[in-house]
Amino acid sequence: MYISELGELWHRARVEPSIVHLDSAAASRSSNKVIEAVTAHLWRESERGGYVAQEQSSELLARTRRDIAALVGHTADELAFRESALAALRALLTYWNMPLSATVWVAPNEYGPNLDQFERRGYAVHTMPSTDGYGRVDTDALQNMLQFEQPDFIHVCHIGSHSGIVQPVAKIVELAHDAGVPVVVDAAQALGQVNCVTGADVVYGTSRKWIAGPRGVGFLATRSDSLRPVEIESSEAFIAGRIGLGVAVQELQSFGVEKIHRELAAIGKYTRERLFGVGSWELMEPVDEQSAIVTLAPPPGWGPSDVLAARDRLRSIGILVTCAESWRAPLYTEQSVLRISPHLDLRRGHLDQLATELRGMGY
Repeated sequence: MYISELGELWHRARVEPSIVHLDSAAASRSSNKVIEAVTAHLWRESERGGYVAQEQSSELLARTRRDIAALVGHTADELAFRESALAALRALLTYWNMPLSATVWVAPNEYGPNLDQFERRGYAVHTMPSTDGYGRVDTDALQNMLQFEQPDFIHVCHIGSHSGIVQPVAKIVELAHDAGVPVVVDAAQALGQVNCVTGADVVYGTSRKWIAGPRGVGFLATRSDSLRPVEIESSEAFIAGRIGLGVAVQELQSFGVEKIHRELAAIGKYTRERLFGVGSWELMEPVDEQSAIVTLAPPPGWGPSDVLAARDRLRSIGILVTCAESWRAPLYTEQSVLRISPHLDLRRGHLDQLATELRGMGY
């Protein structure tokens, strides 16, 4: 029995999985229509030539651009395609006119590879305050800080890679803009899960996670007058992947984007309730957090290698999850956690099976 009302529809649109797929935060399963769209374009490239096939698909590509831009509150002419979210950030930092010693404020859940990009450019990184124990930005404290100091920009992961906590991005953007500070949002884990129209100056993300598009496609949307998408966009591109992304977004629209948001939040809540207290694993988000990413800290005495071994054990019996190591959120934790991220086709039996295995690994 599916947890979501849309579970059966989501399931029927895809091939039957050979595993229990609980790893959408890594890469969701693309639908048959997405796969068919990608392969059809590859056949067109072979039949007609790559650049001719691209020209003949211009209307499909234009619609994809409009649809992705709309999901993040931008216009089509403000959006550029890249190969991944990280490639989009690299392009932004390469072409954005920032001071050599720029200052960037980040949330405690900042993604480790993003921090590496800031460090390589010599940026001074400061962490915005959090008081709730989950790494969520304290917007009252942020408002007070902005009265006395302004960074060159604020960068925030709407939802991080190491936990399912949703940052209050719209409020952060409001406060930052009142102080004249631009905001850049990493929406890689958020797009498809939560509303990403926040008024941010720059938003970037990827195709392969909650949208369930193909790998190898990312995007960057920016309102900055100093940045033009034509400068940022890669000319040598996975055009078939972009077309597949467009089909994936159209499928989301047909389901109802807001309804998907609600149902994924309900799936996250159900998952947390089902796994709470199982085998001495500790839930790392509030039960009613509005995301479908669920993370579990291991039983007392376990180290990172033990969590990795638990992931491998689950994979060996056909349950796909992630060991989220500390490099994903180095400002927040030194602990590895087990990350469970089901999509709409989650069944109650999937969690029963997972809970049984986790109980056997715990105390």
